[in-house]
Amino acid sequence: MTGDDAAAPPVVLKLGGSLITEKDSPETLDEPALDAACDAVADALAAGDVDRLAVVHGGGSFGHHHASERGVSTTEGTRDADAVAAIHGAMKRLNARVLERLRERGVPAVPVHPLSLAARTGGTGGGLDLPLGSTATLLDEGFVPVLHGDGVATAGDGVTVVSGDELVVELAAGLGARRVGVCSTVPGVLDGDGAVIPEVDDFESVADALGASDATDVSGGMAAKVRELLALDAPAYVFGADGLSPFLRGEGAGTRID
Repeated sequence: MTGDDAAAPPVVLKLGGSLITEKDSPETLDEPALDAACDAVADALAAGDVDRLAVVHGGGSFGHHHASERGVSTTEGTRDADAVAAIHGAMKRLNARVLERLRERGVPAVPVHPLSLAARTGGTGGGLDLPLGSTATLLDEGFVPVLHGDGVATAGDGVTVVSGDELVVELAAGLGARRVGVCSTVPGVLDGDGAVIPEVDDFESVADALGASDATDVSGGMAAKVRELLALDAPAYVFGADGLSPFLRGEGAGTRID
C-alpha cells in the first residue's frame, strides 16, 4: 500500500445485528444473510470498488440477549463483572464468526474490541470517547478493522452498552470517512406508508414519519440514527441487504442522509 492509498478516506459500513443474527433465538446466526454480506464485502474489495474499509456489526441475538437479561443498556449500567463478561463474551463470539466468514473470502479482517478502548467519561449522559489510533493504523496497514457493539466503561455507572450505531458515528467523524453505510433488515428510512424516503437532509422533515421529535427521541431507534447521521460531514445511506453491493460500488442505496 502506498502513502497515497493510506491517506484515502475510508468507507465505514455497519452490518445490523438484526441482519446477521436470528434475533429471537439466543446466539444464533442468520447464516445466509451473513454469508451474503461477506460475499458482497469480499467482491467489492477484490474489484477495487473499496480500498479502505472499516466494519461495525451490531449485537443481535448475541449481545442484546445477555444485556437484556442483566438489565444493561446504553443508559443503565452495571458493576457486576460477571454481567460485563457475559455481554462482552457473547459479542466476541459473534465477532469471531464474522471475522471467520470474511477471512474465508480473503478479506484481511481483524478485531477491534470497544470495551478495551472506549469510555463514557461523562456518565450515561456524556459523549463517547473512542480513541482511533489503532483502528486508523490498521487501515493504513491494509487491514479491515471490525468493531462491534459492546460494553463500555462509564463514569459513575460501571459499564453500559455502546451500540453499533454510536460506533459508526464516532468512526466516520474521527476517520474522515468518505461514505457511511448502514445495512439492516429494512430497505431504508420509511415514511408513514412504509415507502422508502429517497433522501433526508433535515430531521424535522421526517420526524413525524419516524414517530419522534428531535427533542424527545431517546429510543436509539431509526429517529436517533437519522439524527446522528445528519450530523456527519460524509453522506450516509440506510439500506437493506439488496443495497449492500450497490453501496460498496459507490452507488446510491436505500435512503441517502446528507
